[in-house]
Amino acid sequence: MNSPTQNLLVLLKENFGFDSFRPLQEEIVRDALADRDVFALLPTGAGKSLCFQLPALARSGLTVVVSPLISLMKDQVDALTASGIAATFLNSTLPASEIAGRMRDLRAGEYRLLYVAPERLMLPAFLSNLRDWPIGLIAIDEAHCISEWGHDFRPEYRQLAQLRELFPRTPLMALTATATRRVQGDIIKQLRLRDPSCYVASFNRPNLTYRVQAKDGAYKQLLRFVKAHEQDSGIVYCQSRNTAESLSLRLNADGIKAEPYHAGLEGARRNRNQESFLRDDVQVICATIAFGMGINKPNVRFVVHYDLPKNIEGYYQETGRAGRDGLPSECLLLFSAGDSVKYSRFIDEVSNPQERDIARQQLRQMVQLAESAECRRVALLRYFGEEFSDHDCRACDNCLTPRETYDGTLEAQKFLSCVYRLREKSRIDFGINQIAEVLTGADTDKVRKWEHQHVSTYGIGKERSQNEWRLIGRELVRLGLLKQLPDKFNVLQLSESGWTALKQRQPILLVKPIVTPKESRRRDDKRKSDLGAAFDYDEALFDRLRRVRKTIADQLSVPAYIVFSDVSLRQMARYYPTTEREFAQISGVGAKKLADFGGPFIEAIAGFLREHQRRSFD
Repeated sequence: MNSPTQNLLVLLKENFGFDSFRPLQEEIVRDALADRDVFALLPTGAGKSLCFQLPALARSGLTVVVSPLISLMKDQVDALTASGIAATFLNSTLPASEIAGRMRDLRAGEYRLLYVAPERLMLPAFLSNLRDWPIGLIAIDEAHCISEWGHDFRPEYRQLAQLRELFPRTPLMALTATATRRVQGDIIKQLRLRDPSCYVASFNRPNLTYRVQAKDGAYKQLLRFVKAHEQDSGIVYCQSRNTAESLSLRLNADGIKAEPYHAGLEGARRNRNQESFLRDDVQVICATIAFGMGINKPNVRFVVHYDLPKNIEGYYQETGRAGRDGLPSECLLLFSAGDSVKYSRFIDEVSNPQERDIARQQLRQMVQLAESAECRRVALLRYFGEEFSDHDCRACDNCLTPRETYDGTLEAQKFLSCVYRLREKSRIDFGINQIAEVLTGADTDKVRKWEHQHVSTYGIGKERSQNEWRLIGRELVRLGLLKQLPDKFNVLQLSESGWTALKQRQPILLVKPIVTPKESRRRDDKRKSDLGAAFDYDEALFDRLRRVRKTIADQLSVPAYIVFSDVSLRQMARYYPTTEREFAQISGVGAKKLADFGGPFIEAIAGFLREHQRRSFD
């Protein structure tokens, strides 16, 4: 007699082609099957979807998946259908006749999973239908959208708080990839989860390399980066629609197939551009930061932030769209302090004081992350309440090419002294811009208003620009020598250690600002070797299999990864399976995919071996 674990593993292999669970998946699935409420925070690429898809196959009834992203619904339903799993979605892209047909099939119990947007789910007529159907589980994806403290708050998600009252016996599962501890607590509270099992995986994405470069001819930097990834798919995030449009035009003019993607595009064109990207007909999508693409494309190999993200949660989620299949991928942020100034102006126009303060704090944290000289991974994980013990991750610019330091004692003394003198003169504290203006001897209305031209530190820092002084000030905040008080308009105060350093003239090392880095080939090559060892494969065979995959995908009008992922193709190009038995051992090959797609791939591998010698990767 099979154990429960064996039964789940059988379902896992038959339907999804996997031999084992990823961390926390089995525990989450078991709790869902035991009718427990579940909160799950799993980073992008950790397999959140399987946590509700597998229970839908292991029990009777319908699993309802709440998703705010229309494109993601279709993507996941296509993937499930290709694996032989009965799933459907309902959203505004469907004509009325199609919706009516799917509703009939739902009443007849034809589907195991239903994807639906929160607005449709909470319509009284739709809720009436749900009450008549045997609902086994309600899964709320992108659950951070329910929290006003989240980076992507959506008012329509607030209605979901009624689900507990409407379906008191139905287990609820809340899933997200991005949530601080405050947001986690708010999700559980808003959804009224009952004694939920809470699973929080590591936020670490070890396959991603994080880099920050100072903007210096930004388009040329972007073009150079994209051309270095000529075989790879990537996303470029931009601040404005105009930038997304212009970048896509310039990239095309330079021989890179690119399309824009933003809320201002006509719906049909936006969908067409995304579909082209998903099907690998377009290499690069240029998207606005404010508009979520909701894609499930696992082989995005790079993400570039052409402009500064508004907050760390957004940065983490957007970079998380790279390397969802676990293969090495690159994340590049082009940073300019001018971007933060532009965002600050937008924030000043926000009417709600609380929202304005939250936005200011989030922007300041993002700037600190970009300017910091410490390991990017350490700083990112710390933000989400996780400690990363190894302070050299070997996968970010600060670890691969550490920034130079210099004796900044004199500069620090000048800055700390100016903070003290302005407080002494005016009996209040001031922000970083006022300090920079005083140090450079600027003649501004605010300097004259407070008579700061008469303090002893006025003009003692003319050898540096105001921007350089602002960078030094932010570095002193990072070192803990200054405190920045967000509840008092981000004014600066001397900390206890800063006061001690000022009085005792302690030596202080400062880090030079970020510059366009020279690549450390030796360390980068070692990192690629470390990450890629498990994925050594015959590249010529991989290219042939990729062409086979593209042909099949185009015939089916689905993205290539719906047929097989890059991970599956790389395993085929490593192990050369030429029989159905061998092919079934490849990760991602379930029973239906073996039957539907195995033949052309086995034939391609056999044909390749008739022309080439099998390579050994031991």
